[in-house]
Amino acid sequence: MLRTKLLQRCLTHHMPLSYRAMHLLRNNAYINGKWIGANSKRTFPIYNPVDNTVITHVPDMNVADTQVAIDAAVKAFESFSKTTAKERSDLLRKWYNLMVEHSEDLALILTKENGKSLAESRAEIKYGNSFIEWFAEEARRIKGEILQAPVSNRELFLLKQPVGVAALITPWNFPHAMITRKAGAALAAGCTCIVKPSEDTPLTALALADLAKQAGFPAGVLNVLTTSITNSAAVGKELCENPKIRVLSFTGSTVVGKILYQQCASTMKRLGLELGGNAPYIVFKSADVDLAVNSAMASKFRNTGQTCVSANRFFVEADIFNEFVEKFVAKIKNDIKMGDGCKEGITHGPLIKKSQLDMVNSLVEDAVQKGAKIHCGGGPLPGLGPLFYAPTLLTNITKDMQIYNKEIFGPVAVINKFSSEEEVLRQANDTPVGLAGYFFSQDISQIFRVARKLEVGMVGVNEGLISCAEAAFGGVKESGLGREGSKHGVEDFLDIKYVCVGNLKY
Repeated sequence: MLRTKLLQRCLTHHMPLSYRAMHLLRNNAYINGKWIGANSKRTFPIYNPVDNTVITHVPDMNVADTQVAIDAAVKAFESFSKTTAKERSDLLRKWYNLMVEHSEDLALILTKENGKSLAESRAEIKYGNSFIEWFAEEARRIKGEILQAPVSNRELFLLKQPVGVAALITPWNFPHAMITRKAGAALAAGCTCIVKPSEDTPLTALALADLAKQAGFPAGVLNVLTTSITNSAAVGKELCENPKIRVLSFTGSTVVGKILYQQCASTMKRLGLELGGNAPYIVFKSADVDLAVNSAMASKFRNTGQTCVSANRFFVEADIFNEFVEKFVAKIKNDIKMGDGCKEGITHGPLIKKSQLDMVNSLVEDAVQKGAKIHCGGGPLPGLGPLFYAPTLLTNITKDMQIYNKEIFGPVAVINKFSSEEEVLRQANDTPVGLAGYFFSQDISQIFRVARKLEVGMVGVNEGLISCAEAAFGGVKESGLGREGSKHGVEDFLDIKYVCVGNLKY
């Protein structure tokens, strides 16, 4: 009770983060069960995107530091890979329980380094925690197979064994959930892990490592490397090319994913890639328009539009186009309140960094110059802070605009009009990526038809939020390889070993 009141009082008076969540705020990397600095002694600052103030500094680890972490994980794998599924399940359950106990602390850290509102951070923490809970249970469901032998004196079976050391490279937009979704699966399988969080949001990763240590994970089983943008590419390359790393999982842009794909080729390591999306959001004339608008708010503007499954290209059938736009604009103006996510009533925060703001602003300016109509927003909000961009809705979008078929990753909705199902499916699938897609319809035949024809890995039908631990998360085409979450999430971290026992006497 005292701790809860202290946190509430901290929120009210906006005390520095280090005072509010001191016990989980770490400013050293976590390698082989120890909190250490970089061998070079160099550090780099972590900024609060609300006002660009420095939260703390963390070690700028380089390739040599990375090799130390790899060796620690290799050594730990020797024993951790031999643990029973029950033992790994118990460790994951303890980690999960600690995450739940410290959910508010984790949310505070996440809000400070990422900028999203506390409400969104709390939702991410709950979502991220669910993966550890899920994989704590899945650890005991990893099963081999007994096969029917073609001859009578043999027995054939398949073993599933952990691949080895796993490198996990995670993004800044979901710094908690992207780690737990990967690490939960890897640890359940018996792999040891090296986490390389984004240079923008390493504090959440370090807090998770602190809780993992408290949960009892042995030294070297879970390691966290912090790197600045200067060393990030070299460290990533080492994780890809070092033969001691046997599986790499990455969430991020398609451009970077392709580079890592090439770098992993030299050691033929297992690879899981969750890359960029360009999600279509289709509203057919039979749809419940109010439901479609409400769902669009969550799908488009969650994390200020900075999500890989965010609705990116809206297609609304001509018959209901004006109604949808009017209701969507009204909803945006009424429901979104931007500002410091730690303050009461704030729903949305800033973009993560200046390059993100500049990219979003450039896309909107190009569209407006070429004839797009602004219904709301349309520019930065410097009065709130250096990285705030107004929630924006554009229509009159044409193919010559840069924004027409580009992943925006910001609070900008572009609405296109269509006249037929065939036409909109052609437009929706006219992209090299295919992560998520959404559509709204009350026509049951159309629902099954369109769900099958959309070229994406995940489809939301009359629903704008589809992610959960139980579901297989991943895309098709250039949106990546493999699936995360669900019972399939552990597969990237397991090898299948075929065993043939011959010349048996019965």
